[in-house]
Amino acid sequence: MSHRVSPPTIAAPRVWRGVRWLLAGVLAVALAGCNNNPQPEGAGAANTLYSAVSGSSPRHLDPTASYWSNEGAYLYQIYEPPYGYHYLKRPFELVPKAAATVAQPRYLDKAGRPLPADAPAADIAESVYDVPIKPGIRYQPHPAFALDEQGHHRYHSMKPGELGDRRSPWDFEHMGTRELVADDYVYAIKRHATTRITTPIFGIFAEYVVGLKEYGELVKAEDAKLRAGLSPASLDKPFLDFRRWPLAGVSAPDKHLLRIRIKGKYPQWNYWMAMTFLSPVPWEADAFYAQPGMVFHGLSLDRWPVGTGPYMMAEYVQDRRLVMKRNPNYRGEPYPCEGMPGDKEAGLLDDCGKTMPFIDSLVSTIEKEGVPLRAKFRQGYYDIPRIERFDDGMEFLVEMDDSPEVRRDYLARGFQLPKFADVSVNYLGFNMLDPTVGRADDPEQQARQRKLRQAISIAVDWEEYSRIFPKNAGETAMGLLPAGLFGSRHGQPEGINPVTHRLVDGQPVRRPIADAKRLMVEAGYPDGRDATSGRPLVLNYDVSSQPTPESRSQIDWMVKQFAKIDIQLEVRASDNNQFQEKVRQGRHQIYSAGWLADYPDAENFLFLLYGPNAKATSDGENTSNYANAEYDRLYARLKDIEDGPDKQALIDRMNAIAQQDAPWSFGYFPYSSGAFQSWVHNAKPAVLVRDMARYYRIDAKARVARQTEWNQPVWWPLWLGLGAIAAVVVLAARSLRRRERLDARGTLLS
Repeated sequence: MSHRVSPPTIAAPRVWRGVRWLLAGVLAVALAGCNNNPQPEGAGAANTLYSAVSGSSPRHLDPTASYWSNEGAYLYQIYEPPYGYHYLKRPFELVPKAAATVAQPRYLDKAGRPLPADAPAADIAESVYDVPIKPGIRYQPHPAFALDEQGHHRYHSMKPGELGDRRSPWDFEHMGTRELVADDYVYAIKRHATTRITTPIFGIFAEYVVGLKEYGELVKAEDAKLRAGLSPASLDKPFLDFRRWPLAGVSAPDKHLLRIRIKGKYPQWNYWMAMTFLSPVPWEADAFYAQPGMVFHGLSLDRWPVGTGPYMMAEYVQDRRLVMKRNPNYRGEPYPCEGMPGDKEAGLLDDCGKTMPFIDSLVSTIEKEGVPLRAKFRQGYYDIPRIERFDDGMEFLVEMDDSPEVRRDYLARGFQLPKFADVSVNYLGFNMLDPTVGRADDPEQQARQRKLRQAISIAVDWEEYSRIFPKNAGETAMGLLPAGLFGSRHGQPEGINPVTHRLVDGQPVRRPIADAKRLMVEAGYPDGRDATSGRPLVLNYDVSSQPTPESRSQIDWMVKQFAKIDIQLEVRASDNNQFQEKVRQGRHQIYSAGWLADYPDAENFLFLLYGPNAKATSDGENTSNYANAEYDRLYARLKDIEDGPDKQALIDRMNAIAQQDAPWSFGYFPYSSGAFQSWVHNAKPAVLVRDMARYYRIDAKARVARQTEWNQPVWWPLWLGLGAIAAVVVLAARSLRRRERLDARGTLLS
């Protein structure tokens, strides 16, 4: 028996509806692709500055803990130390910020009797700084200050579970504020003695502030009492209230008078009072964030600072986006009316006397890669590539030198790319705690390891580095101090590093690799192998970010430098936070680092190799954990001496010690250059001026016009795509009709 099978029904209308939806979707995507603005629609018209941050969000926005440049970009906008630097004047001039004046110290002898201003340093037992604080300064709105009807703090005694789903201070219903007082600075200095958080500068401050070292021991003991019986891993810790314990060297004799007592004579102390380490910390904020559950849910000073500056943290999305907004309680300050020759002609005095800040919001987007970051700047979507960096302009300057077409384009776009000499250094460091490249107890072994470091210092050719990587170029460093600081011998024949260079016709020339290989033999590694075991020498290079196409070439270059003397260099990559933790524990071996001056004095570079400032033992900024008894003695004397021949002699000797011991391959003093769009006004970058955002002014109307001009949609790919879709539709229609004709004949199945 047989039967006829009916032909299947073809749902042609549904097919055509699908084609129409496909066509509409492709068209919508294509049209959306014509708008490549990473900011929300209409954002360009807002009084907002847009920039980026490389890699990841800042780790510490707590002013006691922070010491990284990408953190300073936020801290100096939010907090107000007593002093700052004049925005336009060079050399750098200290000016009052939260203080009413820049205080000059008065000197006392051992009996507490006053001494004249020109007293010999040996006679000075104490320097007393009386710093008047401006009345009427108020903190940003914050729930830590919120009071109830009875005058009690609303959110200082929250019950378990009461925090709920609050994840930022702005999730709380009530806000408050109060006046800045001198006791807030007292609390902040005491807080450097805490055991709860990273305190990178405690070791330095403890040497100078009367009683701070002993105060640290007291706080450690009191903290142990508070935490008795608690799990060491617990994020919740009882409030450590520094108001309970007086500190001899810091007090507030009056509501608006801060008194700091410094051991001996230390002319650099005023510079420290221009840094965020001396930012006021209100006890209410410390108490608020110490409550259970706060840290676990990201509520801490590390993410949500509490300051009196022109801006406050309004949005914090980890590794994605950070937003600062104008502090409504900020008093406003006038833009400066004085500057340097050429500033008036450059338009830097046009806003003389006008109230700052000029910008309402500062938006930072986390960028993982450099290529899209620079592309967005070229398109006008970033006003400044990275607000915390002082080398972004170099990349654009190099591109202009490489291509006449690019030069014409950048000039037409009006990019501001100021290039300038600044006070910073990049170097390759050795961890002196490491048993292979560091310091040994046995004098003979110590000498061999010194020769190993010297050999590497010769092999790493920093002159070649600047030629190959002009975007990161600089002048080869022979010692610790860049030009522009008293005591620097940079560029002078007497400043040459005899370990790595020799003078030829009056010019420094890097020593040949043969000299480095001779040192390798003397170090016990002929041909890169251990003379005793015959094993190849393998060293570890710790880098603070995962290799990217952009950084890979530099890492490969470093590997090749070591290969010149037959050393195998293994790269150990981690993100910046993991790297910081590794160096804090002294588990690194060889590393790259940079330093931007905190203040314009030689001490701020020389302390990077000061033994008591070692990273692994005191969490200081001596990342190499270098210790040399003579160097440390000279450093201790340096603080007492004003600029002059005696100070120069000390600096020369300290530099010579560092050159011979080679805890660093000294690297280079990088060129600095900013990058700004033409609509960003009052841009005068400098490493030491970190509160720059208050001075910037944005012409949003000009920005919108240029963004529109530079980002006209390119239509031909769309029309090409539509043509291709039309061709596909025609072919599909033909195929469909042919199928319908074939099916209409039917098929007999038995």
